[in-house]
Amino acid sequence: MMLPILLMFGVLYFLLFLPMQRQKKQTQKMLAGLQNGDTVVTTGGVVGTIVAVEDDSLVLRVKPDNVKLQFARSAVTSLVSGEKK
Repeated sequence: MMLPILLMFGVLYFLLFLPMQRQKKQTQKMLAGLQNGDTVVTTGGVVGTIVAVEDDSLVLRVKPDNVKLQFARSAVTSLVSGEKK
């Protein structure tokens, strides 16, 4: 009687929790590897190039007016390009 319940928890673990843990690790690795010159997208949809990296914040240069904005490191959702310009 306990076998179906244990089987359901096993399936849930492999279908839900394991992929979430992998994605979280991948995101943490990406945030730790950010450096000057990388182009990133923030949670608000702002696309900019990293000018300065501090402990918990980043300074992004946003085109077309080259405005510099400061964001929390955790606000970065994805890395657009790893190439330095």
